[in-house]
Parts: sequence; structure tokens; C-alpha cells
Amino acid sequence: MATFNKDIVELAKENNFFRQEILTNKYSQIVLMSIEPGDDIGEETHDVDQVLVFVAGEGEAVLDGDRSTIKANTMVVVPAGTQHNFINTGSTALKLYSVYTPPEQEPGTVHKTKAEAVAAEEG
Repeated sequence: MATFNKDIVELAKENNFFRQEILTNKYSQIVLMSIEPGDDIGEETHDVDQVLVFVAGEGEAVLDGDRSTIKANTMVVVPAGTQHNFINTGSTALKLYSVYTPPEQEPGTVHKTKAEAVAAEEG
């Protein structure tokens, strides 16, 4: 099990990869994300709970069809089984960190682009 004591907001702001796992423990996982302007995470549903904290940019959250605005300092909780998507509606990258409980991604996961993430999920 790993411990973590770092400036998570700064790490998220500096991250330029679509998805980058930075910590995985038995019951939780931290993943950084950067969504380019006009792009989105992609509609998905997980079997785990997810908490997303947005640190830069602006966009729209879609949870089971309900839409709401997201921006820096917004936290969104996505319970397991909720269909969701996050869309960057701004002119700069939408930066965030996500906590999965339990872990969702493989430890060491790095997807530099959304296309790379989609290919990994299909492969």
C-alpha cells in the first residue's frame, strides 16, 4: 500500500495526458485527466464509485441525462452504475483529478490521448 502527500491540484494542472493513474491502493485510486477544448471523457458507466474534482477549465457534467456546469473547484460524485460524461465547453484544457473506490484503472495506466484510451479499452 502506498501513501501520498503531494499538491494534487498542482499535479492535475500540470498534467497534459488524457488519463494518468498516479496512485493505486487496495480500496482507492487517483487518476489525473486533461480534456482538450471541445472534447469529452466519453459516455461511460462504472461498477465503482467515482469522485471528480475539477481544478481548471470549464465544461458540462452529464449524469444519467441531467446536465450541470462544471468549473475549477467543482466536485462531482458519480455513484457506481451512473451513466456519465464530462464535456469541455471552454477554450482551455479541462483539468481534474478523480478518485475511484475501489480502483478502476490498471496501476501504471497512462493514456496520452483520448484515442489511445479508446483503443486500450477496445483492445
